Amino acid sequence: MSPSPARILAALNAVRPLDRASPVLGRAVVIGGSVAGMLAARVLSDHAESVVIIDRDDLHRPGHRPGVPQGTQLHALLPGGFLQLERLFPGFREEALAHGAVEAPPASRRAYLDGRLKVVVPDDADSLAGSRPLLEGLIRQQVLRLPNVKTVAARATGLVVDAGVTTGVRCDVGGLPGVESGDLVVDAMGRSSRLSEWLEQAGWDRPVTRRMTVHLNYATALFRRREAHPDRTVVLALHSPRVSSDVAGAAFFAIEDGRWMAMMAGYGDNRPGHTAEDFVRRLRDQFPPEFGEVAGNEMLGDVLTYRHADSRRRDFHALRRFPAGLVSVGDAVASFNPVYGQGMTSAALHAVCLSTYLRERPDLRVPARRFLALQKVVVDAAWSVSTSADLALPHVDGPYPRGYRLSSWASGQIVTATVTDVTIARRFNDVVSMRRHPRSLATPGVLLGALRANRRTR
Repeated sequence: MSPSPARILAALNAVRPLDRASPVLGRAVVIGGSVAGMLAARVLSDHAESVVIIDRDDLHRPGHRPGVPQGTQLHALLPGGFLQLERLFPGFREEALAHGAVEAPPASRRAYLDGRLKVVVPDDADSLAGSRPLLEGLIRQQVLRLPNVKTVAARATGLVVDAGVTTGVRCDVGGLPGVESGDLVVDAMGRSSRLSEWLEQAGWDRPVTRRMTVHLNYATALFRRREAHPDRTVVLALHSPRVSSDVAGAAFFAIEDGRWMAMMAGYGDNRPGHTAEDFVRRLRDQFPPEFGEVAGNEMLGDVLTYRHADSRRRDFHALRRFPAGLVSVGDAVASFNPVYGQGMTSAALHAVCLSTYLRERPDLRVPARRFLALQKVVVDAAWSVSTSADLALPHVDGPYPRGYRLSSWASGQIVTATVTDVTIARRFNDVVSMRRHPRSLATPGVLLGALRANRRTR
């Protein structure tokens, strides 16, 4: 009997890097220097004699990458993702703190739902707060220090496939065509990945792309932070659709260089916080007092906005025909509503799937079905959390899964109970941070506990 998705996700969360390198392939090629690409390269460095990362950006240049247009927005590092980073890069926490990241233990994190302060889970996992350029830059530095990893500044233009086996990547280097050969190719090109088109053009099947339109608008602003060690480092305030129709929520984090980073989000035609005046006014008037205190500080620079049209996933696992020596990771496979902060943690778990697959010393001349099966568990878990919440939004019109009304009612009871019940909140946090599978919430015991907690607070 095959293990359940819940057991598979638990096992992936328990995987640790190899103590010693164990090469099973000669050369690996990663297309894209994203967080997902870097984490894949880190894992590949344990299993390949050499790894090359192809990206149009100069990956050795510090700071914000032009290839990450949303990089200036607020990004969350879920506790599950932080745990994986610390495993992949021992000492990551200390290095991040030395570069200005801020510790975010449970006691320093605060969350509100419809204005009600949620219970603090005392033994929840630690995390870090910092900007996307800081966290991504530290990951990149750690990977590029590895002796068997190098980068190539080029534009990937296609695959080289010979007798059903991927043998390299076509690329354009300074206007000249070339090929980077490899025994395994990893697509980490993000939401705009061209892998589907390349497969179709070469006569292979194109994966089905599933979308859920959300039309999220979000805005981020920076404020000066006076406290070197604030009591609250991460504060979130979410509004359910029944309470607010124009603003979905807001959050602020303490980040490096003595700054607060604050974010505000809305859906459809609602663009809360798109001007400095509107941003400050809403923080003061529509959210708990902590938000008004942040808004009372000097705003640094302009409000930066971004639009996320849809969540999407490419179902590579469902393809009947797929080249050997090829996998895809990160947003190239699935990208979610960024409000839930799943991106970096999902990318880390995809890297763990790759490590698990390569530890089994697979035959790279056959399609990586084992990897795709592991990755599907991770994608399904994140997709379930993201889309179940999005389906509750009034402007989202399906597709609704079978039994949606019942599951939506049960989810609502559990989410409401997280405001007051430590046990329910702890289980819910484990699922949201991708340390446990969503099915761990779908038990009679959890639902009964939620109903009892909600009855006590009426």
